[in-house]
Amino acid sequence: MLQALIFDVDGTLADTELVHLAAFNHAFAEVGLDWHWDVPLYTRLLEVSGGKERIRAHWTERGDMPQDIGDGNELNELIAHIHELKTAAYAQAVQDGHVQLRPGVLALLSAAADAGLRLAIATTTSPVNISHLLQRGVGSHWQRLFAVVEDAATAPRKKPHPQVYQQALQRLGLPAAHAMAFEDSANGLRAARAAGLATVVTPNAFTAHHDFTGALQVLPSLQSLTLAQLHQWNAMPSSTSSPPAIGTPPCP
Repeated sequence: MLQALIFDVDGTLADTELVHLAAFNHAFAEVGLDWHWDVPLYTRLLEVSGGKERIRAHWTERGDMPQDIGDGNELNELIAHIHELKTAAYAQAVQDGHVQLRPGVLALLSAAADAGLRLAIATTTSPVNISHLLQRGVGSHWQRLFAVVEDAATAPRKKPHPQVYQQALQRLGLPAAHAMAFEDSANGLRAARAAGLATVVTPNAFTAHHDFTGALQVLPSLQSLTLAQLHQWNAMPSSTSSPPAIGTPPCP
């Protein structure tokens, strides 16, 4: 029986990536870097999970940036500083109302909570980003809504590694067969599937080109999705064993 729903955050609960992109570019300007990530470049960098990891990946691949600074920790400190500036810019944008929950998200969260399903978060983003987004999108009670929150602070091994989902399941005290994951990217899908979770994927403009083989369902959004459908899909023999075919759900 389905007992819990586990959600990714960025791109799944809300379309955040354009705001993250603007925040990265703001941070680069703040520290005097002449970098400017455009949408195609950022789309490619999203293949790397984690903001600090994306900065480091771009630093390395450019070829014109020093690979050793000072005693070896200076580069780490610079990347951490850039990421702090980026996080602050993102938080301000969220507070200013530039990020909204994706269609159907709030309705599904409310229906699941009312039905007694436990809700959890499994994300590679930072705790402060989660807090700002859900405070704005869900309300001050968001921490009571989610029984478990696993994030970049608690699960340092980034997706596609399954650590964040494995820890979420452990804290929920549930086997994977009694939970379902919600993702938007190939890395997220791989992480959830590696933890044994049936996974519903709702791609966005930055991830629509990804390979979602192995997803339980690939949907344009969570709008009109019902708990009855989730229970039906979870009961299918293939939901957590062999990857089923990707499809579009029947109309409720």
